[in-house]
Amino acid sequence: MSTILSLTCRIFIPAAVLGIVSFSAAIAQDNGVKFSSSDKKMEQAFVWAKSMALHYKGHPNDPVGPWYESALPPRDAFCMRDVSHQSIGAEILGLKQENRNMLTLFASNISASKNWCSYWEINKSGKPATDDYRNDHEFWYNLPANFDVLYASWRLYLWTGDKYYINNPAFVHFQEKTVKDYIDTWVLSADSMLTRPAHPNAPVPFNESDAFHRCRGLPSYSEGVANLKTGVDLIAALYRGLLTYSAILTEKDQQKEAALYSRKAEKYRQQLEAQWWDKKDKLYHTYYSNDGHFGKEEGETFLLWFDALKDNTRIAQTLTHISSKTWNVENTSYLPLIFYNKGPWDKARDYILYLSDETTARREYPEVSFGVIEGIVQGLMGIAPDIRTHGISTIYKTTDAGNAVISNLPVLNTVVNVTHLNTHQSSLTNSGKQQLKWKARFYGNYHHAYANNKPSTVRQETDPQGKIISFVETVVKPGQQVKVSLK
Repeated sequence: MSTILSLTCRIFIPAAVLGIVSFSAAIAQDNGVKFSSSDKKMEQAFVWAKSMALHYKGHPNDPVGPWYESALPPRDAFCMRDVSHQSIGAEILGLKQENRNMLTLFASNISASKNWCSYWEINKSGKPATDDYRNDHEFWYNLPANFDVLYASWRLYLWTGDKYYINNPAFVHFQEKTVKDYIDTWVLSADSMLTRPAHPNAPVPFNESDAFHRCRGLPSYSEGVANLKTGVDLIAALYRGLLTYSAILTEKDQQKEAALYSRKAEKYRQQLEAQWWDKKDKLYHTYYSNDGHFGKEEGETFLLWFDALKDNTRIAQTLTHISSKTWNVENTSYLPLIFYNKGPWDKARDYILYLSDETTARREYPEVSFGVIEGIVQGLMGIAPDIRTHGISTIYKTTDAGNAVISNLPVLNTVVNVTHLNTHQSSLTNSGKQQLKWKARFYGNYHHAYANNKPSTVRQETDPQGKIISFVETVVKPGQQVKVSLK
C-alpha cells in the first residue's frame, strides 16, 4: 500500500494536538438529526462524526459571524475547498446560518485586484488568514476553488430551496465573474489547458522561492507537484462549474445562455477523455507539467467528486485504482459518498469505518467527520432533496438485509424521518409544515407497489451504471407518514 500525501491547506499536525471532543458536543447528540441502524458499527460512526463535527462550530460572538472549522484547527479558519466539501454535512447537522455566512464571504470577496480570486482562507476574525494571504498581489490560491464554491452553493440550493444561493447579488456577481473574467484572466479556456503559461498573473518582480508568488493561482488542489501547468482536477472543476452555471441559468429560465454554458462545459469533458486518459495504464493522468509531460499523483478523487466521467469502464478502473492505495484523510473523506454513488457499496462502508476508527491518523481533521455524515445520509440512505421538483428521492444502498433510520433531517424547509425497513420497503414521515413529493426508489425490477397498503403505480429507470431501479412517486403532506412496499 502506498501513501499519497497532498499539501492542501498545507501544514499537518498530529491528531493529538487537535484536542478531544468536548462533553458538551457529546450532549448535543440528543438534539438534531439522528441515525439508527441494525448495522451498529455504522451507527457508532455516525454518533462519533456528529459529535466531532459539532465540536467545530464557531463561537457565536466571533467577529466573522456564524462559522465552523474547515481548515487546520489551530488556524481558527475556513478554507474554500473544505467548506465546499463540508457544506452538505453541515446542513444535515443544522449549521444553516454557518453555511450561508461562509459562502457569502467567499462570494463577496472576489475582486479585480486579486484577478477574480477570493480569499482562500478566512479566519474567525473575518480577515484573510495570514497563513495564506499577505496582500492582493501576494497570496496562496488554488484555481479549482471558485468552481467548487459555485458547485457547493448550487447543491445547497437544491438541498434547502433557499434562492439566496443563486439570486443574492453577491452570488450572482461571483457566478458571472467566475465563468467569464476568472477563466479569461487565468487562461483557462478548454483549448488552453496544455499551453497556458505557468504563472499568468504573477507579481512583479516575481520571486520563485516565495510561495505567495509561486502559488498565486495553483492550477490544482494537489499541492505537492512541482512545475505544474494543469491538474486534471482543475479540468473536472471547470466542467462541473460551467455545467452548474448552466443549471442556474435554466432555473432562471435563461435557456439560450444555459445551453451555451452547457456546450462550454462539454468541451472540457471532451478534452479530459481525449488527452488525459492513459491507454497503456488504463488510468487518467492527474497533471501536466510545464516541461510538457503528463504524470500521476493525486487528483482522481475530484474526477468523481465533480462527476466528470461518463464511461463506466473508465470509472470502474479509476475506482479500483483509488481503492488500491492509502490516501491522506482529506482525500479519503470524499470517498464514502463517491463509492456509494459509483460503487461498490461495501467499499464505501469500509471507508466510513476507517475514517471513524480511533486508530486512524488525523481523523480529527474537520472534513472527515462531515464527510462521514454526508456519506451516511446521501450515500447509504440515498437521500437527495431537489427544490426543482419540490421533492426528495431515497434509495437504500446496502449489501445486507438490515434496516436504517434517519430522523429529524432538515430538508427543503421541512423536517423528515426516513426509514429503510429493508431493500424493498421504506417510509417517509414529514414532520414539518411543507408538503413534499417523495420518489421512493429501490434497486431491482419490481412489478407491484403499495403506498400505505394501497396499490400504487411502479415504474422503472436505470442508474448511471445501468442497474434497474423501481420507483413509486407519492405526495407526503405535513404531519403524514407514507410507507412504500414493493413486491
